[in-house]
Amino acid sequence: MTDVTRLSAAELADRLAAREVSSVEATQAHLDRIAAVDHKIHAFLHVSADEALATARDVDARRAAGEDLHALAGVPIAVKDVVVTQGLPTTAGSKILEGWIPPYDATLVERLKAARLPILGKTNMDEFAMGSSTEHSAYGNTHNPWDLDRIPGGSGGGSAAAVAAFEAPLAIGTDTGGSIRQPGAVTGTVGVKPTYGSVSRYGLIAMASSLDQAGPVTRTVLDSALLHELIGGHDPRDSTSIPEPLPSLVDAARAGATGDLNGVRVGVVTELHGEGYQAGVLARFNESLALLEKAGAEIVEVSCPHFPYALDAYYLIMPAEASSNLAKFDGMRFGLRVAPADGPATAERVMAATRGAGFGDEVKRRVILGTYALSAGYYDAYYGSAQKVRTLIQRDFAAAFAQTDVLVSPTAPTTAFKLGEKLDDPLAMYLNDVATIPANLAGVPGISVPNGVSDDGLPVGFQILAPAKADDRLYRVGAALEHLLEAQWGAPLLASAPELA
Repeated sequence: MTDVTRLSAAELADRLAAREVSSVEATQAHLDRIAAVDHKIHAFLHVSADEALATARDVDARRAAGEDLHALAGVPIAVKDVVVTQGLPTTAGSKILEGWIPPYDATLVERLKAARLPILGKTNMDEFAMGSSTEHSAYGNTHNPWDLDRIPGGSGGGSAAAVAAFEAPLAIGTDTGGSIRQPGAVTGTVGVKPTYGSVSRYGLIAMASSLDQAGPVTRTVLDSALLHELIGGHDPRDSTSIPEPLPSLVDAARAGATGDLNGVRVGVVTELHGEGYQAGVLARFNESLALLEKAGAEIVEVSCPHFPYALDAYYLIMPAEASSNLAKFDGMRFGLRVAPADGPATAERVMAATRGAGFGDEVKRRVILGTYALSAGYYDAYYGSAQKVRTLIQRDFAAAFAQTDVLVSPTAPTTAFKLGEKLDDPLAMYLNDVATIPANLAGVPGISVPNGVSDDGLPVGFQILAPAKADDRLYRVGAALEHLLEAQWGAPLLASAPELA
């Protein structure tokens, strides 16, 4: 029998529905895979074997009784540790929340549980989602399954690595400036940032509230569509939630998988490729463009003149919001509490000692930067100016989408770099998100589809962006590209990844 850990989520769902394999067998197989390889990958911070198997047994019993179940019922999933889970530890990759067990579930977790997906555990991440490499986790690095000496992207490297290493068929990530799409690109997985507000943020530990968005991490475009439809939709508990239903994402993915893109206008963003991009990344990008054109798409070049300022604007807006959101981690109410080394234990001194011990260097750097940007005398010069640039970027998108159906670019300028290579150069680290950040500033959806390996043998990604609330366009074009590439390769890209065990 085919190793069930190598099946896509859709394939596994079909096997489960046909009762060719049980959810207990599938869940146990993934738990066994985690036990066999995660000491090399460190994708998981917490594995919830008992809870996952209990859900799997319940699914099997309901299916045997003839109950009508969700299409993904019984398919295991991993959840990024920034999403709160009742009864399971949630640390956001930080020492300041070490051992914290939330008393409630995030809305998306409620939806996963209602559909009866066994939750395998919580995945590693950069502390409070601040990073592009998962090297800023307080609990150690995650390693890229393609090369254990390299980063898996960030901040959601744990979710991407778990899917790439066949430890989970599905995972949840969050994307503030590219933290789903960039890890997808460097691990050969599919990562989707939904339209802002289309997936509830209730129960996500906020870093930057106007930018954060949860979304799927999978091995195929169809799997992402299935998971996206499950977790998406209006939530009255989230004031930023869009009070409209999602478009039909699964239908769009199935339509795209025919390989027909006649009538689709694809815009190549001038400012998101060229100088600074690795030669192999650009080569795969151009080859993918040729495939889309062959499938009937019209390729046009568009300019978004304010995109070069997106990185600068983002690194003022995001730290400003983070400094506000992280103020609640003060040692007073929950999480870590540290007494001052000497002198009286006043509230102010306990807060200072707790935050000094509980936060890592990158979090401290961004909190200080954000607090400075919001301070009296500097607000208009920094934060206010950055918000004006954000408006200009939104206008660039509006103008570009008036000419095209989707915009495309490489997802990341380079393949995965070596662990430790950029830790001492934060600016170089921040440049990894240069192509992904504009979408977060504008709230538009994006997907990264694996489109080959660069000259160094490491995976690269092809980014597709669509107008807000037109997430279905991502799935149509992404599934078409995936279909055309796999027809060339003869198998999914991850089939060529190195064996770990």
